[in-house]
Amino acid sequence: MPHILRSTLWLGFFGLILWAWWVMYVMSTGMDVDLLGRPGEMGARMAAMDPRMPMDMPMARFETLFAMWAIMMAAMMLPTMIPTLRSYEDLMVSANGTRAGWVGVVAGYAIAWVAFAALITCVQLGLLYGGAIDMLGIAKTSALSGALLVIVGLFQFTRAKEICHGVCHSPMTYFLGHWRTGAGGGLRMGLGLGVYCVGCCWGFMALGFVGGVMSLAWMGLATLFMVLEKLPQIGHRVTKPMGVILVLVGIAVLGWPFAIG
Repeated sequence: MPHILRSTLWLGFFGLILWAWWVMYVMSTGMDVDLLGRPGEMGARMAAMDPRMPMDMPMARFETLFAMWAIMMAAMMLPTMIPTLRSYEDLMVSANGTRAGWVGVVAGYAIAWVAFAALITCVQLGLLYGGAIDMLGIAKTSALSGALLVIVGLFQFTRAKEICHGVCHSPMTYFLGHWRTGAGGGLRMGLGLGVYCVGCCWGFMALGFVGGVMSLAWMGLATLFMVLEKLPQIGHRVTKPMGVILVLVGIAVLGWPFAIG
């Protein structure tokens, strides 16, 4: 029976990830954008803010954007949680962990990212109504795109990134220092881990405003990198190189080398 329960929970976990990616695919195609996030005829009119496109469209409403971001968090962040859940399982026998605690860890982690989804929804609406991004969530100016790339790139070198990444990269250490039993204990630990994970990865979510928040290409690349960051063998080796790449791309987008001449 324990093996059946374990298999059921893991299948449900991976099923949730697949469902989230499927919903994002359906949403992106339903909004008339291709797999690279490029708008079709309808999407182009939305991006250009055609006067016939009122600002009360679904993608200009909190509830619609929040649902989109919450599902996007599930699609992008749940895959990065696999090493954390494996670490919890390693402690289940020696530290009196339970499957209810395992579920609690997932729930706490999800709560942290859903809260971030609400925050970034407000940011997107502010940028939209402020005229900084279009209806597809794409920055209207190279200045904003370049600045976001540079800021997120520089964040890769900060102490805050180092601390948050350290927890995400080594969840076993976090569990050993904050161990709680039962579903409630798992929820508390999952919430704590989720907060550190948000602190580690918020920048890659913000980069959605560069490539388009509905771009499946951006979602896939960001998810792949965040998974690599959390792998024990190579996690610490990819953080700063990615920072260098983002800063250089941001400078190129801003056109600083050309502006000097």
